[in-house]
Amino acid sequence: QNVSLGARLTEADLRMAPWPRAVPIQGSFQKISDVVGRGVVVPMALNEPVLDSKLAAQGSGAGLTAAIPEGMRAVSVKVNDVIGVAGFVVPGSRVDVILSGSPVNNGDIQMSKVILENIQVLAAGQNVATDANGKPQSVQVVTLLVTPEDSQKLALATVEGKVQLSLRNPLDLDRTNPDAVRREAL
Repeated sequence: QNVSLGARLTEADLRMAPWPRAVPIQGSFQKISDVVGRGVVVPMALNEPVLDSKLAAQGSGAGLTAAIPEGMRAVSVKVNDVIGVAGFVVPGSRVDVILSGSPVNNGDIQMSKVILENIQVLAAGQNVATDANGKPQSVQVVTLLVTPEDSQKLALATVEGKVQLSLRNPLDLDRTNPDAVRREAL
């Protein structure tokens, strides 16, 4: 059946299905008992084959932590409807993080700069799966998948200015590193 990111597989989630021996799928399993209890690192649809690459390592548990690849970090950012792009920022979407502020003018917003590009959204609120109807949801927190260095940038940005998320087309992978925009340039 449908299984969301972070879920721990149970026998009720699974069934054996015939598959031609002449066309084996790399990373597939022969027994349900081989996958019961493992965490899911990508959402899976009804009747989708369960592959090792879609599961957390044996014994690593379930939940959001199992979806964090080695060497990466999950960092949460407090959002509102504007910052969270009116609820359209959902798990699996990609965003740019924009910092607005001014370090020398007592918080007066004098400039904005894209500080992180093409960042994956792991969770929105406590949801690690999208709304069943595909409708936007209002959330208070968005959790982003970042490198350790980017986690430091994000932490500093949330203290020193205002952070806003910019929703990206998932096929747009370019990193453009745009110049900062200053108020006087508007």
